[in-house]
Amino acid sequence: MNPFQFTRVTTQKAAISAITKESGTYFLAGGTNLIDLMKREVVIPERLVDINKLPLATIEKMANGLRIGAMAKNSTVADNELVKKQFPLLSQALNAGASAQLRNMATVGGNMMQRTRCPYFYDTSMPCNKRSPVQAGPDKGQANGPTGCGAIGGHNRMHAIFGASGKCIAVHPSDMCIALVALDATVNVSGPKGDRTIPFSEFHRLPGDAPQKDNTLQPGELIMSVDLPTNRFADNSHYLKVRDRASYAFALVSVGVGVDMKGKTIQDVRLAMGGVAHKPWRLTAAEEFLKGKPATEANFKQAASLAMQGAKGYGENDFKLTLAPNSIVDALKTATKTA
Repeated sequence: MNPFQFTRVTTQKAAISAITKESGTYFLAGGTNLIDLMKREVVIPERLVDINKLPLATIEKMANGLRIGAMAKNSTVADNELVKKQFPLLSQALNAGASAQLRNMATVGGNMMQRTRCPYFYDTSMPCNKRSPVQAGPDKGQANGPTGCGAIGGHNRMHAIFGASGKCIAVHPSDMCIALVALDATVNVSGPKGDRTIPFSEFHRLPGDAPQKDNTLQPGELIMSVDLPTNRFADNSHYLKVRDRASYAFALVSVGVGVDMKGKTIQDVRLAMGGVAHKPWRLTAAEEFLKGKPATEANFKQAASLAMQGAKGYGENDFKLTLAPNSIVDALKTATKTA
């Protein structure tokens, strides 16, 4: 174990001050991902700031939706009656993730911040631009092992088919985040320069030339809460997760669907996918196609075809080019009760 400093804070101001004092400092919430990264020496913090005493675990009904504190446990959110009634897609996605024990520890903010599970990222003897960017230094990531992308031309069965770059083809691992991007959530953050709100679709980023940057947070910013706007998808929501085993496995492909139906016609729809990109992948072209159309398998297949435009396999993950559109159709059929 590498030595590190440990600080516990009880206020938002103290947390932000502590994280900005020196580089190599990380917030510690549930620790379900960070501790693994430390054990594997993927991350070697100089200081941990424990934020578990911050009053950020509430789930509040708002005039135009729901506010979920960043420190709320995944299991608490999944079992909350307001969430189950108004946003069942989020509850389903949370219950599909990890194991019951991990959900009891993991927080909403930590879930958003978790790193990829690409095996090359976790193995410090293997090349990885996310773990060891070409230019190491402040805001450029931590140099730890050889550079390159071992997954390109290597074992890439779990990897991206959308939005990848020549520097990285890793995928974002969260189930919860697929539901949040589909539900048009917004993220409330606070930092040295004040408070701001980030659309959830803009919180995570594609790898581009800087795969070490998973999100658009600025240095020193702390996630405070997530807001969910009121919608009409509660009666027709479904989260489909295709994986190698029924529990404690990451998605090969996942699909989050919310549909507003009038009779057999789709009034409005939200679609997002997981296991296919460096960030939760929203299917806006498919959504626009389906609006105003009857809920039929033929329309679902056409929407899936539109969603797959630009998809690219890297060898071992070529099967996702078939699995993904089939999963979209299956999820839509279940959500609209046309299965």
